[in-house]
Amino acid sequence: MDWIVLVLSGMMESVWAIALDRSEGFSHPIPTMFFLAGLACSMFGLGYATKTIPIGVAYAVWTGIGVVATAVYGMATGSEPASLVKVLLLAGLVGCIVGLRLVSESA
Repeated sequence: MDWIVLVLSGMMESVWAIALDRSEGFSHPIPTMFFLAGLACSMFGLGYATKTIPIGVAYAVWTGIGVVATAVYGMATGSEPASLVKVLLLAGLVGCIVGLRLVSESA
């Protein structure tokens, strides 16, 4: 269950990062509200998951998921250029995230 919460909170990290960009320095209220909600959910989930997952592993997975999801969103919407190298590097990051899960001692 903690791994599911960690993955979901990693996705929420992407939500708050995208909302932060769209808030344009917190000058737009709707994206700012999404930023605050995403941040709260993301941090709560990370904190919950670290009850059983070591902080180093949890933080790396949480950050990695947020990075990959944010970059994929940016490439899918056209706000960030896509390239084969970028996609391969993101795939490598996903492989590292999966690897951390496989070698982690927590269930």
